[in-house]
Amino acid sequence: MRIGRHRLRDHILLMRPMFVLIAAVWMLRLILAAANSPEWITRVTSVTTTIAVAVLLAVLLIHFKRFGGYASVIVSAFLFNLWAQALIIIAILLSYFTGTENVYTALEYSLPGAPNSHLEHVYAHLTFGIGIGTLVGTTFGCLMLFLLRRLGPGPARESTWVRKGEVGGGP
Repeated sequence: MRIGRHRLRDHILLMRPMFVLIAAVWMLRLILAAANSPEWITRVTSVTTTIAVAVLLAVLLIHFKRFGGYASVIVSAFLFNLWAQALIIIAILLSYFTGTENVYTALEYSLPGAPNSHLEHVYAHLTFGIGIGTLVGTTFGCLMLFLLRRLGPGPARESTWVRKGEVGGGP
């Protein structure tokens, strides 16, 4: 499957450090909660915030490496959300099968009115978690790419500037 000029595999390879970052924050949050660390530390260690950071880093890579365009941003946001939700679902299922509560099933870290059963919680992450997360990540990422292309430095702008400098004032 191709997205622009690159295959899906190429996208995954380019974004590999962000996938590792999301998994590391997921695991760190599990460990911090299990170690009874202060609540504010557990709240600050957020997979959702990490996805936003990953999308920002992906946009920077896409822009400066000339890797693709808006379609690449959409695919990146989708893959990051899919990966994060899969990790969270693993934690929910782990909680269910072991009979122990973890940070991803604890009520104090859930939204008000969140589903009470593990199966409903998994469905919520599969639908709303992936869907809304991808929409928000895509919007944020595409806006950032637009701004970078219009206002920021980049390979295309720099080469145009250098060409103009060489033609107009060079020896």
